[in-house]
Amino acid sequence: MFGFYKFLLVLVMTTILAAGESEMSIYDFDVVDIDGKSVSMSKYKGKVLLIVNVASECGFTPQYAGLEKLYEKHKTEGFMVLGFPCNQFREQESKSNKEIKFFCQGTYDVHFDMFSKIDVNGENASPLYKFLKKEQGGFLWMDSIKWNFTKFLISRDGRVVDRYAPMTKPEDIEADIVKLLK
Repeated sequence: MFGFYKFLLVLVMTTILAAGESEMSIYDFDVVDIDGKSVSMSKYKGKVLLIVNVASECGFTPQYAGLEKLYEKHKTEGFMVLGFPCNQFREQESKSNKEIKFFCQGTYDVHFDMFSKIDVNGENASPLYKFLKKEQGGFLWMDSIKWNFTKFLISRDGRVVDRYAPMTKPEDIEADIVKLLK
């Protein structure tokens, strides 16, 4: 029995120490935009970000409208939405990057930054998403992304502040965004 408690104490202390060691931020990553160009995340230094894994054939796809509305309302204050298409959830993003861009602009008039299709889970997960999940674990500290439209809120200094479930509507996050914009 003592061995179990000792193990648990070591596990907790290791977790606490590891949390203090993380000096990385989202600015340490490069991503590829929807047009195939490499983009350094340092481009977004000083901005409040909402990073979302998106899909165009999902029940949550109408959230594109809410994301665009938030972006348009707060972009002059230093807010950006970054959309990362992902086909890992019942293949609900089967389109090519060109088709995704056309769909987003034509259907939801999306003007926020969109990126090339990525994996958010597994061996081939984007390094950015590995970092996001490490910084803000999901339900019961399970890191994996469970579905499309999981959202990560990033402060102006590149810290991952919060993680929101797919069913959380963009408008329900606005108060948290506004706090970071002040």
